[in-house]
Amino acid sequence: MEPEPTSTCWKCSHEVDLSVKVTRYDNCPSCDADLRVCMNCRFWDRSYHNECRENVAHYIRDREKANFCTSFEFKRAVATERNEADDARAKLEAMFKKRD
Repeated sequence: MEPEPTSTCWKCSHEVDLSVKVTRYDNCPSCDADLRVCMNCRFWDRSYHNECRENVAHYIRDREKANFCTSFEFKRAVATERNEADDARAKLEAMFKKRD
């Protein structure tokens, strides 16, 4: 059985319950950061023009503040994907760790 995709806060990685639609006024229960932001959207990508993979999206000045973007879709990740990223980060930190 494949793991269920989950969604997390862009700022603190707290798991977010998406059983109800995320609105512009919703905040993370852990760190109080806005949830309907570019940083939580599946289309957000710094390497793209306008930092968005959605061609019709309007320019959003502050990617960390709630907005009214009509293309917003909450980003989902499978737990194994997050674990692989965490493992890679730990290996890099260990590689560059200061040795006594």
